[in-house]
Amino acid sequence: MKNTLFVLLGPTGVGKTDLSIEIAKHLHTEIISCDSRQLYREIRIGTAVPEEKYLQQVPHHMIQNLSVEDEYNAGKFEYDVLNLLDKLFQNHQTVLMTGGSMLYIDAVCKGIDDLPTVDKELRQKLLDRFENEGLEPLRTELKKLDPDYYEQVDLKNPKRILHALEIYYMTGKPYSSLRREEAKKRHFDIIKIGLNRDRTELYDQINRRVELMIEEGLVEEARGVYYKRHLNPLNTVGYKELFAHFDGDFTLEHAIERIQANSRKYARKQLTWFRRDKNIRWFHPDEKEKVLQYIDEQLSQNEKA
Repeated sequence: MKNTLFVLLGPTGVGKTDLSIEIAKHLHTEIISCDSRQLYREIRIGTAVPEEKYLQQVPHHMIQNLSVEDEYNAGKFEYDVLNLLDKLFQNHQTVLMTGGSMLYIDAVCKGIDDLPTVDKELRQKLLDRFENEGLEPLRTELKKLDPDYYEQVDLKNPKRILHALEIYYMTGKPYSSLRREEAKKRHFDIIKIGLNRDRTELYDQINRRVELMIEEGLVEEARGVYYKRHLNPLNTVGYKELFAHFDGDFTLEHAIERIQANSRKYARKQLTWFRRDKNIRWFHPDEKEKVLQYIDEQLSQNEKA
């Protein structure tokens, strides 16, 4: 039977962790986290790293193996996970990858674009403009030069805006036109399982999850990395709102409300992204038996093929 990577995905707070443990046990396999922030060891609470009781039940990979000071991106994740899969498939015919980081999931399943290396002088010029002019003029420029990518990108993320402009000025072509249209061939099958809830139910889950993070010590965790706030991994929902609170911009109560609102907004963005993928089979997180039955059916078909 061909090796198979199951991908359990869905919006933040939907309930992937519990079901991922059940699936991994059912398959007698291991879990690869596909969360771009759970990689960093300094930010455990705000990134919802699975509790120790879960980590002890099933071997997990790509969790807290980096520092926020490390340079990392989706391309490196693709490389690392493909190498990891080569090793895991030696002992398991199936592996489970779970998470909600859209680009990181696509990196493993479809591949990252082979883009040109950016000229250091050009990068510095754009960084200088960002420092002197702020982000808004660069956003306006991106909207004019690459309206397609402008509609998709996180407009509050300067790193993504600057990178798209770098690529345009290096190649003379919009970044969106250079992004991979066809998936790279993989030596394993990929089966995607999506989890979702009714919007009201999902939003209630997200709001409660944020409250639990606060109870578990998110404020103290954020204060511990406050002096590193300029680093990209900390430009993350949960931390940037608390940093603004520490700066005196608003009260803690308002910061918590903003974390909840921004988490809900991120969930909507995740769902918009995932819904473009017609290969995802959707379930409610409580439909454990249906999910396991679907997995067994897919493996049976794989075996007959």
